[in-house]
Amino acid sequence: MQITVLGAGAWGTTLANLLSRGENRVRLWGHDPAHIKALGGNRINPACAAFRAVDPEVRVEWDLDMACQSSEGLVIAVPSKGMRSLAHHLASALTGSIPIVSVTKGIEFETGLTMCGVLLDAGLPNPVAALSGPTLAEEVFRGMPSAVVLASDCQLTALWGQALFHRPSFRVYASEDRLGVELGGALKNVIAIAAGVSDGLGFGDNSKAALVTRAIVEIRRLGVACGAHDETFSGLSGLGDLTVTCFSKLSRNRAMGERLGKGEPVDKVLGAMTSVAEGYPTARSAWQLARAKGINTPIIDEVYSMLYEGKDVKEALKSLVARDSKWEGEMGRV
Repeated sequence: MQITVLGAGAWGTTLANLLSRGENRVRLWGHDPAHIKALGGNRINPACAAFRAVDPEVRVEWDLDMACQSSEGLVIAVPSKGMRSLAHHLASALTGSIPIVSVTKGIEFETGLTMCGVLLDAGLPNPVAALSGPTLAEEVFRGMPSAVVLASDCQLTALWGQALFHRPSFRVYASEDRLGVELGGALKNVIAIAAGVSDGLGFGDNSKAALVTRAIVEIRRLGVACGAHDETFSGLSGLGDLTVTCFSKLSRNRAMGERLGKGEPVDKVLGAMTSVAEGYPTARSAWQLARAKGINTPIIDEVYSMLYEGKDVKEALKSLVARDSKWEGEMGRV
Protein backbone atom coordinates (compact mmCIF):
# COMPACT_ATOMS: atom_id res chain seq x y z
CA MET A 1 0.00 0.00 0.00
CA GLN A 2 1.20 3.53 -0.78
CA ILE A 3 1.28 5.56 2.46
CA THR A 4 2.37 9.18 2.96
CA VAL A 5 3.59 10.48 6.30
CA LEU A 6 3.31 14.26 6.60
CA GLY A 7 5.75 15.60 9.19
CA ALA A 8 9.41 14.59 9.38
CA GLY A 9 10.00 15.11 13.09
CA ALA A 10 10.85 12.37 15.57
CA TRP A 11 7.42 10.72 15.61
CA GLY A 12 6.78 11.07 11.89
CA THR A 13 10.17 9.54 11.07
CA THR A 14 9.60 6.69 13.50
CA LEU A 15 6.17 5.88 12.05
CA ALA A 16 7.47 6.10 8.48
CA ASN A 17 10.05 3.44 9.36
CA LEU A 18 7.46 1.28 11.11
CA LEU A 19 5.08 1.43 8.15
CA SER A 20 7.81 0.70 5.61
CA ARG A 21 8.69 -2.49 7.48
CA GLY A 22 5.13 -3.66 6.93
CA GLU A 23 5.72 -3.97 3.18
CA ASN A 24 4.16 -0.59 2.46
CA ARG A 25 5.59 1.95 0.05
CA VAL A 26 6.16 5.01 2.23
CA ARG A 27 6.82 8.65 1.44
CA LEU A 28 7.96 11.01 4.20
CA TRP A 29 7.27 14.72 3.70
CA GLY A 30 8.70 17.67 5.61
CA HIS A 31 8.14 21.40 5.09
CA ASP A 32 11.83 22.35 5.30
CA PRO A 33 13.69 21.59 2.04
CA ALA A 34 17.10 21.68 3.78
CA HIS A 35 15.91 19.18 6.36
CA ILE A 36 14.52 16.88 3.69
CA LYS A 37 17.70 17.18 1.63
CA ALA A 38 19.72 16.00 4.64
CA LEU A 39 17.33 13.11 5.17
CA GLY A 40 17.61 12.09 1.55
CA GLY A 41 21.40 12.27 1.66
CA ASN A 42 22.68 10.53 4.77
CA ARG A 43 19.30 9.12 5.93
CA ILE A 44 19.79 10.70 9.36
CA ASN A 45 17.21 13.08 10.81
CA PRO A 46 19.36 16.08 11.85
CA ALA A 47 16.87 17.04 14.59
CA CYS A 48 17.38 13.75 16.40
CA ALA A 49 20.40 12.06 14.85
CA ALA A 50 21.13 9.83 17.85
CA PHE A 51 18.45 7.31 16.91
CA ARG A 52 16.50 8.57 13.91
CA ALA A 53 18.00 6.88 10.86
CA VAL A 54 15.47 6.81 8.05
CA ASP A 55 15.04 3.39 6.46
CA PRO A 56 16.38 3.25 2.88
CA GLU A 57 12.97 2.07 1.67
CA VAL A 58 11.35 5.35 2.79
CA ARG A 59 11.23 7.98 0.05
CA VAL A 60 11.70 11.52 1.37
CA GLU A 61 9.88 14.36 -0.36
CA TRP A 62 9.69 18.13 0.15
CA ASP A 63 6.91 18.81 -2.42
CA LEU A 64 3.60 18.26 -0.62
CA ASP A 65 1.51 17.57 -3.71
CA MET A 66 4.08 15.11 -5.01
CA ALA A 67 4.22 13.38 -1.64
CA CYS A 68 0.45 12.86 -1.66
CA GLN A 69 0.19 11.77 -5.29
CA SER A 70 -1.31 8.28 -5.66
CA SER A 71 -1.31 7.83 -1.89
CA GLU A 72 -3.75 5.29 -0.44
CA GLY A 73 -3.54 6.69 3.08
CA LEU A 74 -2.14 9.73 4.90
CA VAL A 75 -0.55 9.91 8.33
CA ILE A 76 -0.29 13.46 9.71
CA ALA A 77 2.45 14.15 12.25
CA VAL A 78 2.90 17.93 11.97
CA PRO A 79 2.84 20.24 15.03
CA SER A 80 -0.67 21.28 16.04
CA LYS A 81 -0.07 24.91 15.06
CA GLY A 82 0.38 23.84 11.44
CA MET A 83 -2.65 21.56 11.20
CA ARG A 84 -5.16 24.17 10.00
CA SER A 85 -3.04 25.42 7.08
CA LEU A 86 -2.14 21.86 6.09
CA ALA A 87 -5.80 20.84 6.22
CA HIS A 88 -6.79 23.67 3.88
CA HIS A 89 -4.08 22.66 1.43
CA LEU A 90 -5.15 19.02 1.51
CA ALA A 91 -8.80 19.97 1.01
CA SER A 92 -7.90 21.49 -2.35
CA ALA A 93 -5.14 19.06 -3.34
CA LEU A 94 -6.55 15.61 -2.58
CA THR A 95 -8.66 14.05 -5.30
CA GLY A 96 -9.95 10.97 -3.47
CA SER A 97 -11.42 10.14 -0.08
CA ILE A 98 -8.39 8.27 1.21
CA PRO A 99 -8.22 7.65 4.98
CA ILE A 100 -6.29 10.13 7.11
CA VAL A 101 -4.74 9.22 10.45
CA SER A 102 -3.71 12.07 12.75
CA VAL A 103 -0.98 11.39 15.31
CA THR A 104 -0.78 15.08 16.28
CA LYS A 105 -1.90 15.86 19.84
CA GLY A 106 -3.45 19.25 20.41
CA ILE A 107 -6.55 21.42 20.70
CA GLU A 108 -7.02 24.44 18.45
CA PHE A 109 -7.35 27.56 20.58
CA GLU A 110 -9.69 29.51 18.33
CA THR A 111 -12.26 26.71 17.92
CA GLY A 112 -11.67 24.20 20.72
CA LEU A 113 -11.42 21.48 18.05
CA THR A 114 -9.12 18.48 18.24
CA MET A 115 -6.83 17.80 15.28
CA CYS A 116 -9.27 15.49 13.47
CA GLY A 117 -11.91 18.12 14.15
CA VAL A 118 -9.74 20.69 12.38
CA LEU A 119 -9.36 18.38 9.37
CA LEU A 120 -13.11 17.95 9.10
CA ASP A 121 -13.78 21.64 9.72
CA ALA A 122 -11.48 22.51 6.81
CA GLY A 123 -13.84 20.70 4.47
CA LEU A 124 -12.00 17.42 3.94
CA PRO A 125 -14.45 14.68 2.97
CA ASN A 126 -12.00 11.96 3.98
CA PRO A 127 -12.59 9.46 6.77
CA VAL A 128 -10.32 10.46 9.68
CA ALA A 129 -8.83 8.60 12.62
CA ALA A 130 -6.56 9.40 15.57
CA LEU A 131 -3.70 7.27 16.85
CA SER A 132 -2.56 7.83 20.43
CA GLY A 133 -1.14 6.06 23.45
CA PRO A 134 1.96 5.71 25.65
CA THR A 135 4.49 5.81 22.83
CA LEU A 136 7.83 7.53 23.32
CA ALA A 137 9.31 7.82 19.84
CA GLU A 138 12.76 6.53 20.79
CA GLU A 139 11.39 3.34 22.32
CA VAL A 140 9.13 2.63 19.33
CA PHE A 141 12.06 3.32 17.01
CA ARG A 142 14.15 0.75 18.88
CA GLY A 143 11.42 -1.86 18.59
CA MET A 144 10.50 -1.96 22.28
CA PRO A 145 7.00 -3.41 22.88
CA SER A 146 4.36 -0.67 22.82
CA ALA A 147 0.57 -0.42 22.62
CA VAL A 148 -1.65 2.28 21.13
CA VAL A 149 -5.27 2.89 20.31
CA LEU A 150 -6.52 3.94 16.88
CA ALA A 151 -9.94 5.56 16.93
CA SER A 152 -12.41 6.72 14.31
CA ASP A 153 -16.08 7.59 14.25
CA CYS A 154 -16.23 5.11 11.37
CA GLN A 155 -15.65 1.53 12.47
CA LEU A 156 -14.30 0.46 9.06
CA THR A 157 -11.69 3.25 9.18
CA ALA A 158 -10.65 2.23 12.70
CA LEU A 159 -10.18 -1.37 11.60
CA TRP A 160 -8.27 -0.26 8.47
CA GLY A 161 -5.89 1.82 10.59
CA GLN A 162 -5.49 -0.98 13.12
CA ALA A 163 -4.39 -3.38 10.38
CA LEU A 164 -2.08 -0.78 8.84
CA PHE A 165 -0.06 -0.06 11.99
CA HIS A 166 -0.19 -3.35 13.89
CA ARG A 167 3.17 -5.09 14.37
CA PRO A 168 4.44 -7.75 16.80
CA SER A 169 6.06 -5.03 18.93
CA PHE A 170 3.44 -2.34 18.21
CA ARG A 171 0.04 -3.54 19.37
CA VAL A 172 -2.91 -1.52 18.09
CA TYR A 173 -6.34 -1.49 19.71
CA ALA A 174 -9.33 -0.07 17.85
CA SER A 175 -11.92 2.35 19.21
CA GLU A 176 -14.91 4.35 17.99
CA ASP A 177 -14.35 7.15 20.54
CA ARG A 178 -12.17 9.34 18.38
CA LEU A 179 -12.89 12.47 20.41
CA GLY A 180 -11.96 10.84 23.72
CA VAL A 181 -8.74 9.41 22.32
CA GLU A 182 -7.73 12.81 20.98
CA LEU A 183 -8.60 14.70 24.15
CA GLY A 184 -6.74 12.23 26.34
CA GLY A 185 -3.64 12.51 24.17
CA ALA A 186 -3.75 16.31 24.13
CA LEU A 187 -4.60 17.05 27.77
CA LYS A 188 -1.97 14.73 29.23
CA ASN A 189 0.74 17.02 27.81
CA VAL A 190 -0.50 19.85 30.04
CA ILE A 191 -0.35 17.62 33.10
CA ALA A 192 3.15 16.44 32.14
CA ILE A 193 4.36 20.03 32.48
CA ALA A 194 2.99 20.05 36.03
CA ALA A 195 4.73 16.74 36.68
CA GLY A 196 8.00 18.23 35.47
CA VAL A 197 7.54 21.21 37.76
CA SER A 198 7.18 18.74 40.63
CA ASP A 199 10.50 17.17 39.62
CA GLY A 200 12.17 20.55 39.30
CA LEU A 201 11.04 21.50 42.80
CA GLY A 202 12.63 18.32 44.13
CA PHE A 203 9.45 16.47 45.07
CA GLY A 204 9.24 12.68 45.00
CA ASP A 205 7.11 9.89 43.64
CA ASN A 206 4.35 10.36 46.21
CA SER A 207 3.75 13.87 44.93
CA LYS A 208 3.73 12.83 41.29
CA ALA A 209 1.47 9.83 41.88
CA ALA A 210 -1.05 12.09 43.60
CA LEU A 211 -0.82 14.57 40.72
CA VAL A 212 -1.40 11.89 38.07
CA THR A 213 -4.32 10.38 39.98
CA ARG A 214 -6.13 13.68 40.38
CA ALA A 215 -5.23 14.72 36.84
CA ILE A 216 -6.98 11.76 35.22
CA VAL A 217 -10.13 12.78 37.10
CA GLU A 218 -9.77 16.27 35.66
CA ILE A 219 -9.12 15.00 32.13
CA ARG A 220 -12.09 12.61 32.30
CA ARG A 221 -14.39 15.33 33.63
CA LEU A 222 -13.53 17.70 30.80
CA GLY A 223 -13.55 14.99 28.15
CA VAL A 224 -17.00 13.69 29.09
CA ALA A 225 -18.34 17.26 29.08
CA CYS A 226 -17.13 17.53 25.48
CA GLY A 227 -18.94 14.33 24.50
CA ALA A 228 -16.25 11.66 24.93
CA HIS A 229 -16.79 8.27 26.54
CA ASP A 230 -15.92 7.96 30.23
CA GLU A 231 -14.10 4.62 29.89
CA THR A 232 -11.71 5.93 27.22
CA PHE A 233 -9.75 7.85 29.84
CA SER A 234 -8.91 4.66 31.74
CA GLY A 235 -7.28 3.29 28.58
CA LEU A 236 -4.12 3.74 26.56
CA SER A 237 -4.80 7.29 25.36
CA GLY A 238 -5.86 8.39 28.85
CA LEU A 239 -4.16 6.88 31.87
CA GLY A 240 -1.54 5.07 29.77
CA ASP A 241 -0.30 8.11 27.90
CA LEU A 242 -0.58 10.31 30.98
CA THR A 243 1.60 7.96 33.02
CA VAL A 244 4.47 7.64 30.57
CA THR A 245 4.51 11.36 29.75
CA CYS A 246 4.59 12.39 33.40
CA PHE A 247 7.28 9.94 34.50
CA SER A 248 9.64 9.46 31.55
CA LYS A 249 12.92 11.35 31.20
CA LEU A 250 12.30 11.23 27.43
CA SER A 251 9.14 13.36 27.69
CA ARG A 252 9.57 16.85 26.22
CA ASN A 253 6.66 18.27 28.20
CA ARG A 254 7.89 16.85 31.49
CA ALA A 255 11.38 18.19 30.73
CA MET A 256 9.95 21.64 30.05
CA GLY A 257 8.15 21.60 33.39
CA GLU A 258 11.27 20.48 35.21
CA ARG A 259 13.19 23.48 33.94
CA LEU A 260 10.36 25.76 35.02
CA GLY A 261 10.41 24.12 38.45
CA LYS A 262 14.11 24.91 38.73
CA GLY A 263 13.40 28.59 38.18
CA GLU A 264 13.98 29.18 34.47
CA PRO A 265 11.57 31.65 32.83
CA VAL A 266 9.10 30.37 30.26
CA ASP A 267 10.58 32.33 27.34
CA LYS A 268 14.06 30.96 27.97
CA VAL A 269 12.83 27.38 28.18
CA LEU A 270 10.82 27.70 24.97
CA GLY A 271 13.72 29.33 23.14
CA ALA A 272 16.08 26.51 24.02
CA MET A 273 13.80 23.69 22.86
CA THR A 274 14.63 22.08 19.51
CA SER A 275 11.30 20.24 19.25
CA VAL A 276 7.73 21.16 20.06
CA ALA A 277 6.34 20.71 23.57
CA GLU A 278 2.63 20.52 22.69
CA GLY A 279 1.62 21.05 26.32
CA TYR A 280 2.45 24.74 26.00
CA PRO A 281 -0.18 25.72 23.40
CA THR A 282 -2.59 23.07 24.69
CA ALA A 283 -2.57 24.57 28.20
CA ARG A 284 -4.15 27.74 26.84
CA SER A 285 -6.65 25.83 24.71
CA ALA A 286 -7.58 23.47 27.55
CA TRP A 287 -8.04 26.34 29.99
CA GLN A 288 -10.38 28.09 27.56
CA LEU A 289 -12.27 24.88 26.76
CA ALA A 290 -12.84 24.21 30.46
CA ARG A 291 -14.22 27.72 30.90
CA ALA A 292 -16.57 27.21 27.94
CA LYS A 293 -17.84 23.91 29.36
CA GLY A 294 -18.04 25.15 32.96
CA ILE A 295 -15.70 22.40 34.19
CA ASN A 296 -13.48 22.65 37.27
CA THR A 297 -9.86 21.94 36.24
CA PRO A 298 -7.53 23.12 39.02
CA ILE A 299 -4.33 21.51 37.71
CA ILE A 300 -4.84 22.76 34.15
CA ASP A 301 -5.68 26.19 35.56
CA GLU A 302 -2.42 26.41 37.51
CA VAL A 303 -0.34 25.28 34.54
CA TYR A 304 -2.04 27.94 32.42
CA SER A 305 -1.30 30.56 35.09
CA MET A 306 2.38 29.59 35.18
CA LEU A 307 2.79 29.61 31.40
CA TYR A 308 0.64 32.57 30.38
CA GLU A 309 0.15 34.78 33.42
CA GLY A 310 3.64 34.61 34.91
CA LYS A 311 2.55 32.95 38.14
CA ASP A 312 5.43 31.69 40.25
CA VAL A 313 5.64 27.89 40.32
CA LYS A 314 5.71 27.80 44.11
CA GLU A 315 2.63 30.02 44.30
CA ALA A 316 0.88 27.71 41.85
CA LEU A 317 1.72 24.79 44.11
CA LYS A 318 0.36 26.61 47.12
CA SER A 319 -2.89 27.25 45.27
CA LEU A 320 -3.30 23.54 44.63
CA VAL A 321 -2.46 22.22 48.09
CA ALA A 322 -4.47 24.92 49.82
CA ARG A 323 -7.70 23.73 48.22
CA ASP A 324 -10.37 22.37 50.56
CA SER A 325 -10.35 18.64 51.32
CA LYS A 326 -13.13 16.69 49.58
CA TRP A 327 -14.66 13.23 49.24
CA GLU A 328 -13.07 11.06 46.60
CA GLY A 329 -15.32 9.50 43.95
CA GLU A 330 -19.05 9.89 43.57
CA MET A 331 -19.56 11.58 46.94
CA GLY A 332 -17.18 14.33 45.84
CA ARG A 333 -19.50 15.32 43.03
CA VAL A 334 -22.29 16.36 45.34
